[in-house]
Amino acid sequence: MRITTNMVHRSVLSDLNILSDKLAKTQQRAASGKQITRPSDDPYNAARAMGLRSALSANDAYKGNIEDAEDWQNTTEAALDSVTQYVHRANDLLLQGASDTADQTSRNALADEIDQIVQGVKETANAQYGDKYVFSGTATATPPYAQGADDTYKGDQGGLNPAVPGVLREIGPGVTMSINSVGQEILGDGQAAGDGKLLDTLRTISDHLRSGDGTSLRGPDLTQLNDNLNKLLEVRARNGAATNRLQAADSRLADIATSVTKQLSDTEDADMAQTLIDFNSQSVAYQSALRAGANLVQSSLMDFLK
Repeated sequence: MRITTNMVHRSVLSDLNILSDKLAKTQQRAASGKQITRPSDDPYNAARAMGLRSALSANDAYKGNIEDAEDWQNTTEAALDSVTQYVHRANDLLLQGASDTADQTSRNALADEIDQIVQGVKETANAQYGDKYVFSGTATATPPYAQGADDTYKGDQGGLNPAVPGVLREIGPGVTMSINSVGQEILGDGQAAGDGKLLDTLRTISDHLRSGDGTSLRGPDLTQLNDNLNKLLEVRARNGAATNRLQAADSRLADIATSVTKQLSDTEDADMAQTLIDFNSQSVAYQSALRAGANLVQSSLMDFLK
């Protein structure tokens, strides 16, 4: 079969196009650092990379929820610590007023401070994380307590027990946890309810100081205040346990992120050393093909006649 000049030209151009395409792809891998720049490069690994990126995105969302929950828990702990300090101060005042050496003027002054502690405790219970009240259950837009004589809890029961969902955060696939404490559990609803909780106890102590009832101060009042302190410590321990769980979940998600990131890198990142070797060899081959092709294409009938 006779090989015509057009056939030679087409063959040369075809080979040059093939080499140019391979060189362009290698150059793109070197520039982007990625083995896969479009799904058609490797459909299987492209789909796998998309799945890994989706997993990383979900992981980041869970980490964001955990960080938000930890900040909520820290706000709660700071408020509970402040209430604990108030209770310790109230205990000191109670012991002073319960002494038989305390006169009524001193007891009245102590009662005045107890009344201020009541207002301070309620103010602390109105602690907010952002624009949300952390002790109001799920009624986070409502302050749990009002200043003044009204000691009634204004929030709801959300999160007070497992049967009543509270403020929830999703910290893993299908894993949610309640992050709030309910102010009513600690402070109660005051003397009107007679529930023996902190506000009721503090109001009663104030009354007994003003009436000079040392017997009640030394007996049931002291016992009741200690019981409330123990309850407060119980709630703080529960809050601390939840914080520990969040920290453990955060650490686990960090490990998962590291593992998935490595898998993603192994799937789509280019081997730069091999890519540069391929680029150099393909570049040399392309330049050689250009020179050879130029010599062939420039030949004409006149060249042979010479």
